[in-house]
Amino acid sequence: MAASASASDVRSLPHQPPQYSPLSSVWEGSDGELLEAMFAFYPTIDPEPILDATHNVGRFWQGSTREVVSMDIDPQYEPMIAADNRVMAGVPDDEYGVVVYDPPHVGPQGRDKSTKRFDVDFGATMRCGADEQWTLSYLYPPFLKQARRVLKADGLLLAKITDMVNNHRSRWAHCDFMRMAEDAGFTVCDLIIKTRTGPMVSNKWKTAHHARKRHCFWIVCRNGGRCER
Repeated sequence: MAASASASDVRSLPHQPPQYSPLSSVWEGSDGELLEAMFAFYPTIDPEPILDATHNVGRFWQGSTREVVSMDIDPQYEPMIAADNRVMAGVPDDEYGVVVYDPPHVGPQGRDKSTKRFDVDFGATMRCGADEQWTLSYLYPPFLKQARRVLKADGLLLAKITDMVNNHRSRWAHCDFMRMAEDAGFTVCDLIIKTRTGPMVSNKWKTAHHARKRHCFWIVCRNGGRCER
């Protein structure tokens, strides 16, 4: 029978590092909860101040005590910065630890006159036709240039992107965004799939040719050359 380890044997064992807290690549909670988890996991610098470049009514920040600067192109939401996030006029360089981006995910879809306008309610006001190759990805490059300018070195860009079907084909916006972010000088570090309870459906739809999506992607980009902390 083997002898038990002596105190000196135990002391000579290699040091075991503390267990880290993992972040799942699939998220079933809210956007606000996921943002807080990402703020705890990814930053190498202070994430604040945070620029929300598509603030709207500030849904992400309900109940949050974060230092968030709101930007929106529509002044009716009374943002701190009323500006097009593809221009960001007057916003200084190297100002923010994090930029958050939630662009339109679909183009104009018409209106349900019995309730309220889909295009306005869901931000579906940007052109998305043949001239734009049936996608909204043309919005990304000018925004990415500005986001990189206003971020501090090693700051984070956190982008919520959803693919769509337009003109009878799937349009892979998350692939476009990651490629364009790399082209703009970001390092694309991670991709988190966020799910919701069920797919959007309508009793007006008669048939389906594509799976109904009940997920989106949060893409994590660093304004620097590496991802590791």
